[in-house]
Amino acid sequence: MTATTNAPTEPAVQHVPRAAGVLRTALRLPRSKVGLGLAALVLLVAVAGPWIAPHSATEFVDTPFSDPAAGSWFGTDNLGRDVLTRFLHGGRTLLMLAAVATLLGVGLGALLGMYAGYRRGWLDESVMRVADIVLAFPQVVLALLFVSVVGPELWLLVLVVAGGHLPRVMRVVRAATLAVAERDFVKSAEAIGMSRTRILLGEILPNVTGTVLVELGLRLNYSIGIVAGLSFLGLGLQPPTADWGLMINENRIALTVQPWAVALPVLAIAVLTIGTNLVADGLARSVAGVDRGIEKGGRS
Repeated sequence: MTATTNAPTEPAVQHVPRAAGVLRTALRLPRSKVGLGLAALVLLVAVAGPWIAPHSATEFVDTPFSDPAAGSWFGTDNLGRDVLTRFLHGGRTLLMLAAVATLLGVGLGALLGMYAGYRRGWLDESVMRVADIVLAFPQVVLALLFVSVVGPELWLLVLVVAGGHLPRVMRVVRAATLAVAERDFVKSAEAIGMSRTRILLGEILPNVTGTVLVELGLRLNYSIGIVAGLSFLGLGLQPPTADWGLMINENRIALTVQPWAVALPVLAIAVLTIGTNLVADGLARSVAGVDRGIEKGGRS
């Protein structure tokens, strides 16, 4: 006779929705395809623009606010610089700052939201009350406060925008974590003595990734708007740097005379915003569809 032992084994877990599944489902939607195309177009202009620009970003090519001509397809700006060149140079830094701020804010917010939602108790209450205080102030007001005190430093711009996203993402991810933490596979993992870190990263994170992806798309929109808005107010990138928000501010006084210096950056920001919104909406629909599939299939 052979003796058998009933050693505890780790539970077989269905991690749904996973990031790959959510992305795959979202990419099948027409709105996501259109959104990716629009966002990729603006990103291509911002990244490749400085290499294909016909002039230097600080070169004076004609009189201020001159009409489009052979050497300047969209005319000149308030100082006589080529509008097309300034436009092609103006998107890279804005998009880079917005992307870094979004990744930082969403990443930290997701981690804090998961931890607070899983731990609960006094830690959860303390974190959420601090988040409530931050949320009581509009994000743009907080950005204006810190930037006006310290100055238009790029690192501060990133931290301020990321800090504005953090409590908002944290609340959303915490709510998703509270629902996941009550599922059977999390209880089974706790019963066999898995560490808290392994449960958070291995059991909970894969099931809230869809929510995090949706927040990433939405917060990127807000980051672009805030960074461009601060540059418009003179608290972001400083002249003579080419920046879309700064271009709008510098040339708004002659909007009826030479509209291209304002129209090009506004159009680029609008197209990028529409594109990222369509992608975020596609991700949200994908997460909802996967969740409905889980409920119908009876999987946890």
